[in-house]
Amino acid sequence: MVQQSNNTIIQTVGLTKNFRDFWGRSRVLAVDNVDLDIKQGEVFGLLGPNGSGKSTTVKMILGLLFPTRGQIAVLEKPPGDVSINKHIGFLPEESYLYPFLNARETLQFYARLFAIPRSEANKRIDALLDMVGLSGVARRPIGEFSKGMARRIGLAQALINDPELIILDEPTSGLDPVGTRQIKDLIKELSGRGKTILLCSHMLADVEDVCSRISVMYGGKVRATGTLAELLTQSDYTQIRSKTLSAETIEKIKALISNDIGSGVADISSPRESLESYFLKIVEDAQQQDIQTSGARMGGAISNFLGTTDHGNLLSGRSVIDSLVKTETVAVTTQSIGQHSSNTKADKINLEVVEKLSGNDKTDVSTVDEIKAENSTESNEVARNVLNNLLVNKKPDQKK
Repeated sequence: MVQQSNNTIIQTVGLTKNFRDFWGRSRVLAVDNVDLDIKQGEVFGLLGPNGSGKSTTVKMILGLLFPTRGQIAVLEKPPGDVSINKHIGFLPEESYLYPFLNARETLQFYARLFAIPRSEANKRIDALLDMVGLSGVARRPIGEFSKGMARRIGLAQALINDPELIILDEPTSGLDPVGTRQIKDLIKELSGRGKTILLCSHMLADVEDVCSRISVMYGGKVRATGTLAELLTQSDYTQIRSKTLSAETIEKIKALISNDIGSGVADISSPRESLESYFLKIVEDAQQQDIQTSGARMGGAISNFLGTTDHGNLLSGRSVIDSLVKTETVAVTTQSIGQHSSNTKADKINLEVVEKLSGNDKTDVSTVDEIKAENSTESNEVARNVLNNLLVNKKPDQKK
């Protein structure tokens, strides 16, 4: 097993993937002896042309493909360990979403997959929709979204569980300049809050804006790794920035430099504002004038629930029942659920189920089946779910 330091999130050693044909002959060597070491809080860029092995590497990190040889550790565990899935957020290159669900229903679906309590899920959904600029179209079916709007909701679903590790594959694909700028600002903010981000992108300007380190792949191998300063600094040149100078002053500077280094000045010109910055100013001015649009708007602030994570004490969404059944006694659980119960029929059934179990130290499957039979109607589905959770989380000394 790979030995990880305390702040290492992803580490690969000699990672290799060889796709073979039916007869076992090597067909494509997609990844060849790749070593990666990604630290907590880093924004790490994995770059390369099409077919260089980036997507295959990401799939092995996620446990979707098995390596031919080599080792991988993700959050100090092998990628096939399902316990780490709740700490990972993934935005694939293509957003495969249910077209008949609207934006809010889509996020509710993913929140339920992570067993996030409904009240907490609703708070997160409101914050995420505002953050990605889709709060105004939250009730519109996903099938009516443009590609850029689908990417925005895809990013929101990748963050619904407040992950420690976020893997983004072409996150700005299909986004307008407003969305692109927002995604880059979001990545920087999440990194500042202790999140680790693995970014795969062909948009080199975006990578240059947000990544702290990069690896460049070609032909399945890593050809270069380092910080942007280490890889991009042109040490043979010196750049000087100043406020506007007169033509006379510029000529003096040229003459001074020529006398000092014995050659002419390579370039003296006025700097230009980036097209992205100019475009964003126009959009911001239009929004300040409250000009209406049927598309996405510039998003709001970063959601507060996306807090700083502690690698030794991972944060995750847990249902109320999952947290309550871990208390020292079932009696305390009963009291806690009673404090959170409403007057609905389902909540009364939940409390009744827990009370029946709390007085039975030898609760077993037959006891569970008996109580489930009493609440077998579709309207009591919540009670049956509570019952299943309690049985799964029953302490060893309470089992028959």
